[in-house]
Order: sequence, then C-alpha cells, then structure tokens
Amino acid sequence: MTSTTSERTARPAGKSPRAGRPGPRKRQGFLGLSERAIPYLMLAPALVFLIALLGWPALQVIAISFRELNLGELVRGEVIWTGFDNYVEVLSDPEFWTIVLRTVVFTAAVVAATVLIGLGIAVLMRHLSKGVRMALQISLVLAWATPIIATTTVFQWMFDQQYGILNKTLVLLGFDSFQGHSWFSTGPSTLTVIGLLVLWQAVPFIAFTLYAGLLGASKDLYEAASIDGATGWQAFTAVSWPALKPVLAIVTFLSVLWDFKVFTQVWAIRQGGPDGESTTLPVLLYLKGISGSGFGVAAAVAVLMLIVLVIVTWRYMRLLVRSQETEL
Repeated sequence: MTSTTSERTARPAGKSPRAGRPGPRKRQGFLGLSERAIPYLMLAPALVFLIALLGWPALQVIAISFRELNLGELVRGEVIWTGFDNYVEVLSDPEFWTIVLRTVVFTAAVVAATVLIGLGIAVLMRHLSKGVRMALQISLVLAWATPIIATTTVFQWMFDQQYGILNKTLVLLGFDSFQGHSWFSTGPSTLTVIGLLVLWQAVPFIAFTLYAGLLGASKDLYEAASIDGATGWQAFTAVSWPALKPVLAIVTFLSVLWDFKVFTQVWAIRQGGPDGESTTLPVLLYLKGISGSGFGVAAAVAVLMLIVLVIVTWRYMRLLVRSQETEL
C-alpha cells in the first residue's frame, strides 16, 4: 500500500500513464505513400494524357493567333509574327461585336427554353403511367439519336416557303397571310428556326438527366408532404427542387457550352444568311479560317470566343466548384 501510494505521488500532475506513448502512426500505402496520395497517383497518367491531348492544341491556337498564317505561309513554310495585329483587326470590326451579342442572346434563349421544357418533361414522366412513360421515353431517344443533318433537312422541308407543311397547316387553319411565307427572309426568324432545331435535339438529354435527379428524391418525403396536406407546387419546392438543384446547375452549364458553339445547324440552314444576319461566332470562325484561309485571324477569333465563353459561364463554374467543396 505504501509503495503504491508513493508511486502515484511521484507522477507529475496532469499526466496520465498513457501520456508518454506515441500516437497512432499514419497508414502507409503503396510505395510508402499515404492513402490520400494514392488516388492522385492513379489519376496522374490520365491527367498527363489529357494535358497532352488538349493543352498542346490550345497552346498552338494561341501561338497561331499571333501569326499571319495563310495558305501562302503554309506552302512556303514561313513563320511571320504579327503581334496583336489579328486581335486589333477583329476587335476593331463593329460586325464582330454584333455577332458576339447575337451569339450570347441566341445561346441564352435556347438554353432557357431547353432547360424549362426538359424540366417540364422530367416532372411529367414522373407522374405518367408506365406504358405512356415508356412511349414518351422512346420518342425522346429517337429524336436524340437522329443525325443532325437529317433533322436539319426535315426542318428545312417543314419551313419551306412553297412546300412546307407548316405554311400549309397555318393556311388550312385560316391564317391566309402565311401563304408563301418565307421563314428565312430575316436573321431573327432564321435564328428562331435554328433555335427550334437545336431545342428538338437538346431537350431529350436534359429531360432524362433531370428525371434521373427526380428519381433520387425519397418517396417517403413525398408521402410525408402528402400527409401534411402539401399542394403539388409545395411538394415540388420542398422535395423535388433540392434533389434537382445540383443536377440542374450541371445541365445548364453543359447546355451553355454546347449551344454557344453550335455550328452545323446554323451553317446547314442558311450558311449564316440572309446577308450574315444569322452568323454566330462559330460560323465567323469558319468563314475567317477554312473559307477565307486567314488562319491567324481565325485563331484570334477562337481565343476571343473562349474568353467570352468563360465570362458567360463564370458563375456556373463557381457554383460547380462550391458544390464540389461542399461534398468534400
């Protein structure tokens, strides 16, 4: 008893018997690396490949934008540096700013319509019976899978001035003023037709993605909302919207990227006409580069187009980064 008491008295105050023991060692993984470093090590080859595949061409475009690169220079193998002359030529052209504004407005209108219609179809699919929902989903897949040129040809026939089914239908409904009406006589009407064409093929992806987000919401929450006497709109805002919000941000971001650089539909409909009134930045890029053989100026347009796209999508990129930080 006496020796035990003296040992307890001899211990420094405030220290336990385990105080001197070393803490737990960090777990080591492959090649002595910590477990947190292993995923980054495994992703490194793919990251290096992507940098080589995407980064090098991007640097080449930036370098070309400072050169007078045309067919003659390509044939002779010469390298003529022009500094910022290509950027000055593009930025000093009033038509360029008109095209930028037109592209931004066109993209915003198409993205807004695509997301709203896709959201409506996604909500509708959740409330349809199994057979009707399956028929709707098959129709969406067929519209999505149809090649762009084939769909463009169908739309050209539908909106044709003399033989288009749309004009004939409107005349049969009593709108005689649409007899021989030209839907491609002005830039705004041409862009409207192009927007409907883009909308037709973009809605299926948005609808399926948002429908998948709706399926992530728990049925118990809907039942609880129903028991509490919530209306359809209240159930949507309280249960469906929290599940859809992150998915909606992603599909909106992707839609902006896709619709901003739409080229095939615009070129196939009227090659940017009439009189260039439906020309967008991707079409301008083609006209300056491939068609006009001014590859240096076209590269400058591409760099400026990328800057405009980053400005337009900056808010969505911040939202995506914040969502990733929240998940971590």
